[in-house]
Amino acid sequence: MQNSKLFNSLQKLDIYALNFLRISIFVVMAWIGGLKAFQYEADGIVPFVANSPFMSFFYKNAGNKVVNEDQKLVSEYTLYKNPEGKIVQKNIDWNKKNGTYTFAYGLGVMILLIGILVVLGIWFPKIGTIGGALTFLMSLVTLSFLITTPEAYVPDLDGDYPSPQYGFPYLSGAGRLVLKDIIMMATGLVLFSDSLKKAVKQ
Repeated sequence: MQNSKLFNSLQKLDIYALNFLRISIFVVMAWIGGLKAFQYEADGIVPFVANSPFMSFFYKNAGNKVVNEDQKLVSEYTLYKNPEGKIVQKNIDWNKKNGTYTFAYGLGVMILLIGILVVLGIWFPKIGTIGGALTFLMSLVTLSFLITTPEAYVPDLDGDYPSPQYGFPYLSGAGRLVLKDIIMMATGLVLFSDSLKKAVKQ
């Protein structure tokens, strides 16, 4: 009898699990979206946006090429990257002219709104359907960075010895972070499907 009650309770666990997924998505979206209002986070997404065919038009200098100290032709943004936790005024000035911060603010608001739509799906399935679909699409665009962003892979820098692992498939820290979005994409699809079923029943 006790086993039967336990089994019935476990069968209903999916209801709570799906709502926990919605809350989890909201926490991630609200946190990451909110951080877009800060300089270091806005600077950090420049390589992804500048190399993306879907987003590069938001930046004024995305396609600019310049010669660096090693006399190599490189993307202009590579000369104006602020390491996390470090403030270099000339880099900030360049990013202001580039539109880096304006774009980051807009992106942050959009990410936050998607998170709100997802969590509202707990009570309003139709809204949750939109949130799940947008989560899937946003993650799909993010995963495209693995194809378009050179910084997603370990560079061939050499040191005392030649670099043993670089390029595809050796993901850099940025690349490893992007790859995790495949989980977010799957979650968006699951929540879209669940919200759609509930909306149809209503």
